[in-house]
Amino acid sequence: MSEVRQQILILHLVNSDLASKTIAWSLYDGASSDEDLPMQSGDEQEPPYGSVLAAMRAGWNVIQLATLPVPTPGHEHESNNLPYEYVLERKVTIHE
Repeated sequence: MSEVRQQILILHLVNSDLASKTIAWSLYDGASSDEDLPMQSGDEQEPPYGSVLAAMRAGWNVIQLATLPVPTPGHEHESNNLPYEYVLERKVTIHE
């Protein structure tokens, strides 16, 4: 019997360009078994995809675009959170 499950991939990019480099990522895998960790936090050296565009070409669907940051005058060079976050999802079929 087969079942469809969801995977969520979160990619943080260098800038808002979908082809720009991935600098951080997380994967939430609803298709993983009960024994496996459902979340991978980007601890590996290489992200699963170098950019959002590469993930899209591999079958991932973008479900949330990054909200472009609006810097406060005088604070343009302060560090903050990673502003260019994209959420992607795909459905995978598992066979049990």
